[in-house]
Amino acid sequence: MSNKPDEDPQTAAIEQLERFGLSAYAARTFVALASLGTGTARDVSQVSEVPRTRVYDAIDELHDRGLVDILQSSPKKFWATSAETASRTFEHELQHRAERLQTALGKLEPNKRRAEQRGVWTVDGQEAVTERVLEFFASAEEEIVYMTTEDLLTENLIEELGEAAERGVSIRLAGVSTEVQERIRDEIPGATMFESLWIWSDTSAGRLMMVDGEKALVSALVNDEDATLSDPRSETAIWGDGETNSLVVVLKAIFTWRLDAEDPN
Repeated sequence: MSNKPDEDPQTAAIEQLERFGLSAYAARTFVALASLGTGTARDVSQVSEVPRTRVYDAIDELHDRGLVDILQSSPKKFWATSAETASRTFEHELQHRAERLQTALGKLEPNKRRAEQRGVWTVDGQEAVTERVLEFFASAEEEIVYMTTEDLLTENLIEELGEAAERGVSIRLAGVSTEVQERIRDEIPGATMFESLWIWSDTSAGRLMMVDGEKALVSALVNDEDATLSDPRSETAIWGDGETNSLVVVLKAIFTWRLDAEDPN
């Protein structure tokens, strides 16, 4: 997906409309109408490179999805919905599809989704790693121990940690600055801070996490220092599940040693 500031808006809009399921002709027709305001099939064809005979098919497709209104004149005129309305329409469609997908997949999952694993699983890409972390946070019942770089402690992760704390889950964090620690204490009063195992800025470490002593995740930043965290390949992780899982056993020992060292008692 391109996010270049100098990207041609027409090209970008057509590309995204096609990704939302519109045909190429329908996407071009909608973009043409958006720039024209209103227009006839001839007007659309002249600015969109859509054959005039295909404009009507494209209009029917757009009209069925609530994106275009038709004025019954001679010749017929067409009006495209606003950018805000079109965006809401697609957002609702995506939400509906996501809900249906979740329901269908939920019915397919076994009663216990993850049996204890002997090996470890690999996750590539920052967004995918974050989703796995959020999933683990949401499943926590007793304790979350989380060490990370400050840039990777995003708003949605802090919110999920707060929700876990409200469920009575113990939250232990390390690796963030004093300022962020103060903010977390304000938002999650019961959270406990402890010293990191190393200086994060001196390593390529991304996150170390333990949930309920049964789930563990380790990640590393894999691009050079000039890469941005939005790079889909900027982080890779491994995770394991189960009390006897090798990764879980190792991290549990490390965290137990570190936290015991922090405990003045």
